[in-house]
Amino acid sequence: MAAARDDAELAHLVEQRVAGLPIEHIVGYADFCGLRILVDPGVFVPRRRTEHLVAEALWLTTPGSVVVDLCCGSGALGVAVHAGQPGISLHAADLDPVAVACARRNVEPLGGHVTQGNLYAALPPALRGRINVLLSNVPYVPTDEIRFLPTEARLHEPVTTLDGGTDGLAILRLVAAEAAHWLAPGGSMLAETSEAQAPVAAAILRAAGLTPRITTSDELYATTVIGTKE
Repeated sequence: MAAARDDAELAHLVEQRVAGLPIEHIVGYADFCGLRILVDPGVFVPRRRTEHLVAEALWLTTPGSVVVDLCCGSGALGVAVHAGQPGISLHAADLDPVAVACARRNVEPLGGHVTQGNLYAALPPALRGRINVLLSNVPYVPTDEIRFLPTEARLHEPVTTLDGGTDGLAILRLVAAEAAHWLAPGGSMLAETSEAQAPVAAAILRAAGLTPRITTSDELYATTVIGTKE
């Protein structure tokens, strides 16, 4: 009701919701970490459980930290970390041009930078070895389980933002493999996984030369795996 300018527009918005569109795509924003994040149609909708990853990232962030939101989608994670620690240097990147355009609307007004490309190839080379906090909320749904997701996710969010390969950890492996080269000494990579995936994800980070730990939130039903470069 707040998003509609009149009764006719309200009726149209309701029709879209009844048809199965995500409400965030209909009204044009998502509530995330107490912030209003702009979300365009075709862009991954930030989930409330990911607020746990942001909370963990803020423990690792100090004024002047270089923070990168990789596979950023709308840029929600980086924006939320910036809200908690405005003194950071924020960079965000995504492969999808639709997501990049959306992220620019959220990130650039804060003085952040958004680039397009595949994982680390999207980042400025000058960031190599300088990243203090790497937010990597990569897809982690196993391919065979995508069919069990809610209809609004399966039909209205890009499958590339959901599909994590056979065991759900294929993209995480790619990010972890190069993380130590991009992180500053003492820097950390954070990724969301399912509870069942977490031990395997931790082993992936350890094999990539990072010291892993697993954190959970019962309230948000969320699991975050953190790998730190010693």
